[in-house]
Amino acid sequence: MDLAVAGGADGAYALGKLTSVVLDALADGATARGGPLPDGGPTAVAERLRAACAPVLPERGTGAEEALRTVVRAVAEGAADPAHPWCAAHLHCPPLAVAAAADLAAAALNPSMDSWDQAPAAAVLEQDVTAALADLVYPGRAAADALVTSGGTESNLVALLLARERARAAGAATVRVVCGANAHHSVRRAAWLLDLPEPVTVAAPGGRLDPDAVDRALARTTGPALVVATAGTTDEGLVDPLPELGSVAARHGAELHVDAAYGGPLLFSERLAPRLDGLTAATSVTFDLHKLGWQPVAAGVLAVADGAALAPLALRADYLNADDDGEAGLPDLLGRSIRTTRRPDVLKVAATLRALGRDGLGALVEHCVDAAHAFAALVDAHPRLRRRPGDIGISTVLFRPTAADAAAPADGDALVAEVRRRLLTEGRAVVGRAVAEDADGTRRLWLKATLLHPRAAGEDLAGLLDLVAATAARTSTTHPQEPEGPR
Repeated sequence: MDLAVAGGADGAYALGKLTSVVLDALADGATARGGPLPDGGPTAVAERLRAACAPVLPERGTGAEEALRTVVRAVAEGAADPAHPWCAAHLHCPPLAVAAAADLAAAALNPSMDSWDQAPAAAVLEQDVTAALADLVYPGRAAADALVTSGGTESNLVALLLARERARAAGAATVRVVCGANAHHSVRRAAWLLDLPEPVTVAAPGGRLDPDAVDRALARTTGPALVVATAGTTDEGLVDPLPELGSVAARHGAELHVDAAYGGPLLFSERLAPRLDGLTAATSVTFDLHKLGWQPVAAGVLAVADGAALAPLALRADYLNADDDGEAGLPDLLGRSIRTTRRPDVLKVAATLRALGRDGLGALVEHCVDAAHAFAALVDAHPRLRRRPGDIGISTVLFRPTAADAAAPADGDALVAEVRRRLLTEGRAVVGRAVAEDADGTRRLWLKATLLHPRAAGEDLAGLLDLVAATAARTSTTHPQEPEGPR
């Protein structure tokens, strides 16, 4: 069993026996953890993990079943569990079981998506799935195409790379990126990695990119420019005014890229898709499915309006895509990514799309959006909590204890930060943090709930708010009490 391989008919039998060990270990670890996060903080988690798993490289192996039982149980006990409705800090979704099961098949088959002879069927599946997702972003656009990426960071990097290459092909030295203060950090990092000029960062009042500020910035910019808008900001889930930004970019001869890593799956819902009106004016669109798509990491997509834009990714490596192999009809996969070896992440996406369909995925997206509005209403009705004024992000709500408002500004922000850390240390809830403008224009620290659980509602949401309020009351006293209520 220790030396069995996962593929083939015999491998499937061996994998089945070991999978049962893994599933038991996952359940045992989750039971031992008892909540959305292990308690005790970083030191305690490290001590428990090392006590269970040391030495990580023993002189003599312990065997496959013991190793899986020990390591998987220890990691599960020490995991942040996005399947718990009170694990709501980040764009960190609970993967659907169908997606996780398909991911097991991907790992067992282990196609490498850099040459046809390593992934004959998976290459076809990726071609068909990316075509369907490109049509979702650019409906009816025959030339549209999409790439599978590791997520928003890689998608944004490739989008800027392609924009740079288009600028060079037109005779310019480079491209100038114009983005908002609300843009994801990966945009600036991509500019740095690609040796582009420092992005022009313009105002984003209230968390949204200001078209007038972009207009003024483009008027001062010479040469090719790429405006980067966001459809679903990380801190607040807000969507930039895409139609206006598209018009401004077009007026100045600039291109538009939309980072819709968070908001892209709104397109699955007929009711919510209009929130992304103006998206089709973009030259390229980042779109993640390991956020509002319930896929195990990684599951990113970069869609482009015209597949010809992907030509700069072409690369010749004789052992992977020799000219004569191409002439003989073997597909060339190497130009479908900036990576070489890459796993078949498309398999889990394909299984999910087939299992749920557009309607099923749209219903899950709608649930999360509706849950955010329900959560906001509960905050508004809570006597000890206050919501950040303004629109609700896609499925993100910012709020803070009223006790923080009663303190001096610095002390109030410190209280908010301490409440979050106490919840983490006690393992009782995972809420995020974000700095954003209040109604008076003052930037304050807020707690952040990012609601990605496809079933959380009602008592789950109210219970989390009561827990936050009780923790704030304990934190603001001189002598904190013991945690209240069950984990």
